[in-house]
Amino acid sequence: MFQVASHPTAFDKHAYSRRSLSSPAPPHSPAVQLPRTLARPPFVEVSRDAIIAASPELASVPVEYIRRGLRPRANEMLAGISALAPSHMPSSMPRSRLPSSLTIPLRTTSAAQPSYPTHILAVSSSKNPSDQAMMFPVHSLVLASHCAQLPRLPPSHQQPHSPTVHLPVLPLSIPSPAAFAVLHSFMYHHRLEAVLKALFPMPSGFLQSVSHEAVLGALASGSTLHQLSSYLCASASGNLSTLTTHTAHVKELWQDMAALGLHDPELWDTLDLAWEVVLGALNLAAAGK
Repeated sequence: MFQVASHPTAFDKHAYSRRSLSSPAPPHSPAVQLPRTLARPPFVEVSRDAIIAASPELASVPVEYIRRGLRPRANEMLAGISALAPSHMPSSMPRSRLPSSLTIPLRTTSAAQPSYPTHILAVSSSKNPSDQAMMFPVHSLVLASHCAQLPRLPPSHQQPHSPTVHLPVLPLSIPSPAAFAVLHSFMYHHRLEAVLKALFPMPSGFLQSVSHEAVLGALASGSTLHQLSSYLCASASGNLSTLTTHTAHVKELWQDMAALGLHDPELWDTLDLAWEVVLGALNLAAAGK
């Protein structure tokens, strides 16, 4: 099983409050202890060995250039994943029955030149023992260029023009398989609005215009943060239990990002925005009780 480095599991705890760490929790608020901010682990560059294992011809290419070069290829890689026959590509499997590889027939795709995945990650939770693993087809170069804490993936040999692909199955244990689904998509399309939408409800007008600059602008604007928090609080009808669930989604994404060594600045700033919004919504809901 692939092991990743230790990930944050504990916080510097205090009652949720955006203005003062020492402010008492509002009356009737639940006993929820949350950090004021989500700490970013020290930056670690991705492994050059992992890059070379995925694409030897890129041995001397700067990593940032590799990542930028992958973005225009996102559609052909996602088309390659979509080409895997669902009848042979399960969404989950018992960990106790994981095969070492899967041979999967290919479906016709509209993409001119689909890029087929190289491996399948069988992702299970390191926090909650379960026999189920979620299955994610991946391209080794995408993982190698984004995840500093993952080791090099073993070789994957494909036959050109074959009607099937033979994909090694690699078990991976991280805090939240569900949160990994969000990161898996992000590493391909880099859509910040999709990350936010996966965490909790946000105004459609804001999501339609989300860019890294918009995220930074929202973080710097108290009025925008208040508007987004008010929207989230209203969408949950002020229910603290619902908002606590949204908070857990953000926390789980943070833990997976730290565990994988995913240091994308745009993604981390978006995570910071989500945390500010959900803390604000919790405070608004608690104040209304």
